[in-house]
Amino acid sequence: GFTDHVALGNEEWNPWDADEKNELAASQQRYEANLKMIKYARSHLEQTSLRVQIWGKAAIGLYLWQHIFGGNLEPADVIAQWREGSQNAGKTYFSFLTGPSVVPGYFSVEAEHVVLVLNGREPAKIAYATQWLHYAQTLMETRKIQHVAVVLLGNEQCNNAWIQPYLKRNGGFVNLLFVTYDYAFVNEEDIFQWPLGVATYRNFPVVEPSWSMLHDPRSYLCNFLGTVYKNSSRETLIEILKQDGLDKLCWIAAREQWQPQETNESFKNYQDALLQSDLTLCPVGINTECYRIYEACSYGSLPVIEDVMTPGDCGNSSVYHSAPLQLLKTMGAPFIFIKNWKELPAILEKEKKMSLQEKIQRRKKLLEWYRNFKAWMRQKFINTLENSFLPNDKG
Repeated sequence: GFTDHVALGNEEWNPWDADEKNELAASQQRYEANLKMIKYARSHLEQTSLRVQIWGKAAIGLYLWQHIFGGNLEPADVIAQWREGSQNAGKTYFSFLTGPSVVPGYFSVEAEHVVLVLNGREPAKIAYATQWLHYAQTLMETRKIQHVAVVLLGNEQCNNAWIQPYLKRNGGFVNLLFVTYDYAFVNEEDIFQWPLGVATYRNFPVVEPSWSMLHDPRSYLCNFLGTVYKNSSRETLIEILKQDGLDKLCWIAAREQWQPQETNESFKNYQDALLQSDLTLCPVGINTECYRIYEACSYGSLPVIEDVMTPGDCGNSSVYHSAPLQLLKTMGAPFIFIKNWKELPAILEKEKKMSLQEKIQRRKKLLEWYRNFKAWMRQKFINTLENSFLPNDKG
């Protein structure tokens, strides 16, 4: 038999010899490739010299993580009690935690640098936000963490005085503050304006632009779905549309009562309206900046913005010569800005004459701008944290 044959011949002879040699060479290559990967990962680890944990305790955190950072969350289920994600960016390893189960003292603090995402919209939210700040302060005092930055959904009238004592510049421990709306204390040193973004609390999704979103003709010139407050410019807007019969060319659905939670049907309607209209009308609410602006951008529907300052303490400083919407204007947002809704009929007349080709070009420009805007905000956020948190090499 076969075994006899082997035994008879040269003891050294091995019918599998060639295969083994190949296998050995292959495993050697694999080993070297792995070594390379480990070396690369190690050098990469050395490059990620910062570990930052983001605690998302306000819905605006989802805009930061999923829309601006393009990060994922596990589990994907939006009502999960605990969701997390991570990514490397710049020299930093970011991890993100959110959900009702993330409560002070009941999760592991895995980084020396923390970004707290908080809601400062009203007294009850501020009381909750303050508990988190006190928790972070305790961790600072016990040397568990080194730096804290805050991303704050500010008050719509910019009454954010409660956060001031926590800032390092005022004897507190918070190094950096990123805050929504045209807050007069924004200085581009330790206080930065942050975009309001889309209504993630209503589960507005991350929208990937599609071919049809860019190229298909849209059924409506414009849309406005929203609450019409008594004696507001929104009433004027509806009157102007009706008077010229323009409401027939636009998707208008006005309600008298604000509803925080959409039904599935009303939300689908709203997304359809954005997708089916060339322009999205953005009348001022309590603040000029609203979720609608960013949601319209997501669907390539051009925002027409009522560019007037709303009552309150926003933007009344020397810095804010272009308030409201300083951040969007500085970033060259290609929107239509108007001072009065009486300008709308002329805008819609112009719309009627526009060719599909021109509209496609405009959508491309808008979607491209919005993508760049988010990328720029991400970069700015990372750079600001790294410049503030990393030790300064200059000695």
